[in-house]
Amino acid sequence: MTALVFDCDGVLADTERYGHLPAFNATFEKFGLPVRWTEDEYAAKLRIGGGKERMAALFDDPAFAAAAGPGDRTEKLLTWHKAKTAAFRELVAAGKIPTRPGVSRIIRDALAAGWTVAVASTSAEESVRAVLANAAGDAAAAIPVFAGDVVPAKKPDPAIYRLTVAELGLDPAGTLVVEDSRNGLLAATRAGLTCLVTVNGYTRDEDFTEAALVVSELGDEDRPPIEVLANRGRARPGAYLTLDDLRACLGGPA
Repeated sequence: MTALVFDCDGVLADTERYGHLPAFNATFEKFGLPVRWTEDEYAAKLRIGGGKERMAALFDDPAFAAAAGPGDRTEKLLTWHKAKTAAFRELVAAGKIPTRPGVSRIIRDALAAGWTVAVASTSAEESVRAVLANAAGDAAAAIPVFAGDVVPAKKPDPAIYRLTVAELGLDPAGTLVVEDSRNGLLAATRAGLTCLVTVNGYTRDEDFTEAALVVSELGDEDRPPIEVLANRGRARPGAYLTLDDLRACLGGPA
């Protein structure tokens, strides 16, 4: 059985720029914390896997630790992250984070073709399900989600993909992962899975040597043609990606 596993952030939607960054900053303001991340600063933070982990790294600055005040750091991080997740979900509900081109079409076509479709992300599960609901509509309820702290290590550790394969009984040779970052690519390939990369503004210049196919987006009929940045497989994409292109990434008919 063929399976298609999506990452969430940067893949289903451009959540980092239009969702997580403003949600982090809104949370910092809400709790009176002396930090506001610019887009460039946040690009550097993305090298740290996981939202709570990005917040935890702030304590490396003694001035921030002093401003955060006394008390248990773990409890503070949980409180801040809960508020940040709520702010993120409000942005999703308000339509501030549109689904990336081609995602809804590919999900619909894959389900119609009998493929297993799943989402594997180390972001908070509530956030992932909110983004998925936007992307997949009513079909979202039938799509398994593996997210949050279900594994002990964040990407590039392969744990989240190994869990997804094991829980769903997937054939690694027939499973294609869609990622947007080098950390995600490494997590997928270290789990023995083939990976297609759709870049975004934060990740376009990263090293995707291990990817079967690297494109600017999945594309749609009413969009400008996609840009193919690297192709190491049998896919021969046209103006947008189709299920045939995804099969070809797995070594199926080109």
